Amino acid sequence: MSVNYKLVQRKNPLKKDEPAKWYATPNSAKPLAQKALTRAATANTTTAPIELESAMELLAAFIPQQLKQGHTVNVPGMGTFRLTFKSDGVEDINKFNAGQMIKSPRIVFTPAKELKEGVLQGLSFENGGVLEAGINYASLADYRKAKGLPTPGAPQTPGGGTPGESGGSGGSGGQSENPLG
Repeated sequence: MSVNYKLVQRKNPLKKDEPAKWYATPNSAKPLAQKALTRAATANTTTAPIELESAMELLAAFIPQQLKQGHTVNVPGMGTFRLTFKSDGVEDINKFNAGQMIKSPRIVFTPAKELKEGVLQGLSFENGGVLEAGINYASLADYRKAKGLPTPGAPQTPGGGTPGESGGSGGSGGQSENPLG
């Protein structure tokens, strides 16, 4: 299965005077609505979509409760959720103030080995377009055409076209010029 990507031009924030470079970014589709997701996930199974929907809602309520109690939550086959944060340090333990010194709390998800392997094994990538200055080009070929850029690898003639176009060599039966004889 191929994953679509878009090419996006960005500058390195640490090297603002250098020219922008093209980077691949995932071309993410909108997520399925919950009902569509549960129908698709339970297709060809004996589980009813409403059962999966209910289980997902229970899990979504359970995970925050467990994280707030300081637990790590392992969802078998999916991965582990845990709470983490940054903290300022103090030399004197009596001067530690949690309200002021603990910062940036966040939830970290670590995918299970089965999930990672199931997604990443045999993964290939397919160009899904170019995004430049708010304009979304459907493909790299469309972008090149709109910008008047040549296709890499296409043979070019001195006049700028490809062989066989007007001004190119290799016409009808005539001998083409060969500087080596």
